[in-house]
Amino acid sequence: MNKKRIFWHFSLYLLITLLALAASTLFSSQMIRSFYEERTRQDLKARAVLVDNQILPLFAENRWPELHALCRQLGRKSATRFTVIDKDGRVAADSDENPARLDNHGRRPEVVNALAGETGTSIRFSYTLQENLMYVAIPLRTPDQTIIGSLRLAVPITAIDQALAAIQRKIALGAFLLALLVAAITLFISRRLSRPLHDMVTGADRFAAGDFSREIPLAGPSEMVELAGALNRMARDLDKQIQTAISQRNKLEAIFDAMIEGILTIDRHERITALNGAACRLLETTVERQAIGRTILEVVRNSAFKGFIQEALQTDEPLERELNLAHSQLGDRAIQAHSVQIQDQEHPQILLVLHDVTRLKELENLRRDFVANVSHELRTPITAIQGFVETLLDGALEDPQHRRQFMEIIAKQSSRLKAIIEDLLTLSRIEEERRAIATKPEPLATVLAAALDVCRPRAAEKEISLHLNCPADLMATINAPLLELAVVNLVDNAIKYSGTASVDVRAAAENDRISITIADQGEGIAPAHQHRIFERFYRVDRARSRKQGGTGLGLAIAKHIVLSHHGDISLLSSPGHGTTFTIILPADRQ
Repeated sequence: MNKKRIFWHFSLYLLITLLALAASTLFSSQMIRSFYEERTRQDLKARAVLVDNQILPLFAENRWPELHALCRQLGRKSATRFTVIDKDGRVAADSDENPARLDNHGRRPEVVNALAGETGTSIRFSYTLQENLMYVAIPLRTPDQTIIGSLRLAVPITAIDQALAAIQRKIALGAFLLALLVAAITLFISRRLSRPLHDMVTGADRFAAGDFSREIPLAGPSEMVELAGALNRMARDLDKQIQTAISQRNKLEAIFDAMIEGILTIDRHERITALNGAACRLLETTVERQAIGRTILEVVRNSAFKGFIQEALQTDEPLERELNLAHSQLGDRAIQAHSVQIQDQEHPQILLVLHDVTRLKELENLRRDFVANVSHELRTPITAIQGFVETLLDGALEDPQHRRQFMEIIAKQSSRLKAIIEDLLTLSRIEEERRAIATKPEPLATVLAAALDVCRPRAAEKEISLHLNCPADLMATINAPLLELAVVNLVDNAIKYSGTASVDVRAAAENDRISITIADQGEGIAPAHQHRIFERFYRVDRARSRKQGGTGLGLAIAKHIVLSHHGDISLLSSPGHGTTFTIILPADRQ
């Protein structure tokens, strides 16, 4: 016990000595540095004031070549760097560098103070000159005291650094010799204690590295035994806590990355501190591209988004706002942004949750258009029926000729109303059964022939011939009634908009798919309408479509039937050259 106290006694003296030397070195260095810096600052300020009256006229009159030459002359004579900066931070002249190669100095602290009407001072490393410099800037004022820029002077401060380095080397040498002396005295005393201490250090290193598999041996004086036991208990507790923390962290990271909402945290300087994969996708960034640590404006160049973040940082209340973000691959995205303050006094941040509501907006627009179209399509026959019924009730019922005419119109409009409702029900049923339609291998020629048989009476009325070209042995895994309905709708559409010509239906196997084409020789479809032709109730010519008796749902039904077969449908058309619809189905794999 006595040797242990002597060991700590000498160690304490060594520590006090080293601390005193360190404090003395620090104090002396600071005093020398402060004195030299203050003297240099006053000297630079005096120089700036002396040349102010020479620089101001040239600067005020925009005489840049003369101003630049004057700065170079002053710099050579005084071994000082002279820089003239306008009120926007642009370098107008510099004694050492071409002003055009220098970046904007408007945010340099000494320039900010000078433009505010004060004398600005700053010490920092110059990447241009590759050494530490002291900068002093004064405002350039016109006779009416208007600040039009600043004059900045700079000189190297390597002399003080060299002097301080020499002092520190001497003190370090003295400390080293003193440490050797004390170490020699305590070496013999500490020899008996070295083994337990070594074991504890080794064990502590293992614990620090996360290895808790072996405990520290309990050996040496009782105090060291107690210390080793305490370290072992601490290691066991730390192991439990670390395992718990790792488990919780893994769960949180899994939840964080699996969320479809974009999550990111932003500090008070508008820098991103964390974000998940969904946020990376929405903002078109990655952690690898160092999104973390960058300002939000560097990642997302959107003024509305930046304004929302600034507002969220300035309030303790949760905020919610809808924003539009441009996306290079997905197009414009509608984002519902929610923000909440993270309660942390030392590092205040906000948590931002981004919901991509683009699809919801699109569905809402589709729903609105669908309701409007349905209302419009139903209103036309209902209005006609109501009008002729009222006419009959007003007296036309007694006129046999008009009565029959009106009743035929009512019957025609009723049939149209029924057709619209049946097509709506068919479309709804197809959408509901889209993922679970029953399919089986069927001869495709039989299905296509049945579809053409349905359309032949109407084709005969318009003197249109229907042609089928399909191999008899071509099999496809399909729902025959649904595919027949899709082909009927496409052929019927071709008949409606073709003159006296023909409609050709062809089917063929191509690699791992089957193609079905329905080609007419009609008037064709303009490119402006092609991307919307499969929408519900969309018509290129509404008046003509109603005259032809269509409901506006045939092509939409055909599209959903093809999609339910995991296929695709497209069209190729140009005005005056007819239209070709192409259905692509997966080939039969059985």
